[in-house]
Amino acid sequence: MRCCMKIAVGCDEAGVTLLDVLRDHMKSKPGIELKDFGVFNTDPVDYPDIAASVAESVASGEVERGILVCGTGIGMCITANKVPGVRAALCHDTYSAERARKSNDAQVITMGARVIGPELAKSIIDAWLASEFAGGRSAPKVAKMNAVDEKYRQGRELQTEKVSCD
Repeated sequence: MRCCMKIAVGCDEAGVTLLDVLRDHMKSKPGIELKDFGVFNTDPVDYPDIAASVAESVASGEVERGILVCGTGIGMCITANKVPGVRAALCHDTYSAERARKSNDAQVITMGARVIGPELAKSIIDAWLASEFAGGRSAPKVAKMNAVDEKYRQGRELQTEKVSCD
């Protein structure tokens, strides 16, 4: 892991306890600066608002990476992937976290607090933070992902054949 990495973090009320553990874990590591989008209590909040804020901070270059936690990690992942330029991955094991970075250049990771425990979550974050995009055979695939992203950013529609049920 490089020194001085800026990471945006955020959660909904279901992810508060797990993100608290991850905040403390990352603060204990040298060279990590957190930009925190909350939340800090169990009052209900709409997770898309938090996910969009974290993803936008990644897309703008304000931070290098983002970490999102909700009940399952699914809603946060879907929302973050709606932000142009962001590749978010839902990870509940260390291998997926490592591959998310090495093969897919994912800048955002999402996790489910109702799916994994705190010790596994810390190991997942460690694997993800220690990994960098490997390029190689994955580079053309990531370039194609970016091309799809750019296509829709420009408002062009996907050219598909309509399926008829006649």
